[in-house]
Amino acid sequence: MAFVTAFTAATSNDAGSTQDNLNEMYGISYDAMNTGAGVLFLGIGYGTLFLAPFSYLYGRKLPYLISITLGLIGAIWFGFSKDTSDTIWSQLFVGISESCAEAAVQLSLTDIYYQHQLGTVLTVYILATSVGTYLSPLIGNFIANRVSFRWVGWIGAIISGVLLLVLSFATDETSFERQRYITPLNYSEDIEGFGECVSNVQSDLDKGSDCEKKDTIRLRLINPKQKFSISDGLIDGSKEPKKTYWQRVALITPASNLKGSGFKQYWRYILINLKMFCFPGILLSGLFWGMQNAFLSFYLTTEDTFFYDAPYNYSNVGVALMNLPCLLGSIIGCIYAGWLSDYFTLWMARRNKGVVEAEFRLYFSFLTAIFGTAGLLMFGIGAARMLSKPVMYVGLGFIGFAYGSGGDIALSYSMEGSELVLESMVCVAVINNTISCIFTFTCSLWLDASGTENVYIALGVINFGVMMLAIPMIIWGKKARKWTKPKYLKFLEIRDGI
Repeated sequence: MAFVTAFTAATSNDAGSTQDNLNEMYGISYDAMNTGAGVLFLGIGYGTLFLAPFSYLYGRKLPYLISITLGLIGAIWFGFSKDTSDTIWSQLFVGISESCAEAAVQLSLTDIYYQHQLGTVLTVYILATSVGTYLSPLIGNFIANRVSFRWVGWIGAIISGVLLLVLSFATDETSFERQRYITPLNYSEDIEGFGECVSNVQSDLDKGSDCEKKDTIRLRLINPKQKFSISDGLIDGSKEPKKTYWQRVALITPASNLKGSGFKQYWRYILINLKMFCFPGILLSGLFWGMQNAFLSFYLTTEDTFFYDAPYNYSNVGVALMNLPCLLGSIIGCIYAGWLSDYFTLWMARRNKGVVEAEFRLYFSFLTAIFGTAGLLMFGIGAARMLSKPVMYVGLGFIGFAYGSGGDIALSYSMEGSELVLESMVCVAVINNTISCIFTFTCSLWLDASGTENVYIALGVINFGVMMLAIPMIIWGKKARKWTKPKYLKFLEIRDGI
């Protein structure tokens, strides 16, 4: 999953390394490449929205396979680019390929890991995203200069093909329908067909009671209209037959509640995803992550504008190497907001009578606000005034720190605050990539109209203001979750009853 995340992030950020070649050979403007980047963000966000229901209906693997297949098509198309339409529409397919890393990966992580490991696991996820984002321009420039710019797309296609084979035959399906198993069970559960049987079903089966004669057990879940027939051998899964290799690697694993082709259920899941926008925590997470991605467009544009000319006179590789401070800062940010936040959350839980609250993660946003704002000011003002390179490199490191820590905080807060993990991640992805798309389209216009220094001062203020929204959520976030509890339970009921 880390490789999928890093690879799809890389293919989504490598097109810029070819823009000089495309401009010289075919006259494709830089504005067209910028438009392609905006279309890419739309593909990521809304690809996530429309692929997400497949995870519940047909198993976790299918969204990965669809995404990587579309990425394969987009990479081949980009490798054959000869006009503006090729460079723009190929990026739509490449964007959709990254959609699997926006929600499906997080869902798989929650299938595999425990809650107290969430911060550390997301550290690896954000780190993989950072590696792909920051190193792909460097790798792309190396390929374009040493071989041909077309091989940037073709190498992506080759890796996509190999990755498809690995996903198809070397990875297991992680979907687990917990509602099919009823251990541990207490007297508060409502089981049909048992009548006088006592509360602990497993102990009764061990004792050979009349309950053992029942062929099936019917269990009421959140939705009283939904019932699952479970054989007595599947009460705790101990007697469930082990899956064969082909069952484990099946490309499609239909859900037990799949009705027909699942067409109507698919659109109901889409509707649930859209309704998740009413939760304040989801909006905050999307805003946190979206702004960090939006800033990416600005400092990459500034690097291309200032550093090819005097007094810096960087080559394509030299400009690409400017991403290394961002990567280093991102690594530190991931450790800070991921691994350290796990320990902090456990420490806070002990002081909170053993109760973990999602808002514990938000305390880490304060340093992100300070360092992110400082980094934007140092880099933007430094570039505008042509200050010494160390000032701007330190600024880029601070920006990378905010990127890594901001993403980690956003995703961990969203995932800890709701059992609707996939639905939450879909909304975060839509918000995140919509913001990124808007800023990508307006980035150059704003820089030209207001000047680099003024724009970066504004960005610093925006970053500080957005990250400080953590304060009201720390104070009132728990009340907000209580306020939305009826809607939340209703969504759970609807989702599990589809």
